[in-house]
Amino acid sequence: MVAASSNNLRLVADEDSSKRRQILEGARKVFMDLGFDGASMGEIARAAGVSKGTLYVYFADKSRLFEAIVEEETLSQGKVTFNFDPERDVTTTLMEFGQAYIQMLCRPGGGSATRTVMAIAERMPEVGRRFYNNVVAHTIARLAAYLEARTRSGDLAIDDCQLAATQFMQMCQASLFMPFIFQAAPAPSAERIAQVVGSATRIFLAGYQAK
Repeated sequence: MVAASSNNLRLVADEDSSKRRQILEGARKVFMDLGFDGASMGEIARAAGVSKGTLYVYFADKSRLFEAIVEEETLSQGKVTFNFDPERDVTTTLMEFGQAYIQMLCRPGGGSATRTVMAIAERMPEVGRRFYNNVVAHTIARLAAYLEARTRSGDLAIDDCQLAATQFMQMCQASLFMPFIFQAAPAPSAERIAQVVGSATRIFLAGYQAK
């Protein structure tokens, strides 16, 4: 019996990865267009350009497929880097973080995954919890750690840095995220984001800057 060569194994793995990507892209479009309840495995197979048999080789049902899409979105957002160097000044750090954070939340097409997770979280709470913990709570914790460092250095006076981090992130979303997520407005411009984040930064520092 002849062992498969490493080149052949690599080709099979690449093809498998490519097919999985093809299915996920098709499924993402169907979920965006029809929602979780409206999507069917047949519709997803057609959108992905594969047979239903092939689809079931990769995913047992649409719940597993949806979870895979949410996991990809979670990993994608989790890879976004923010500069929380504790030596950086507070104003610059907050302004740059706030703008990058809102651009990530409100990027074209980016709201669809969030909308779908919100819609399905009651039925699939583990999916909702995983998305929240790995994206939202993770970002709050990183900002809170920076605020704690600046509080220790005497620049800020904050008793609850987790609360303060959440407050700042919510202020940055003001007038931007809700209209976008409910499709009442397009993704905000960079200029509008800078304006809102600048206001949030001034309000935050007025309350928390050391006197």
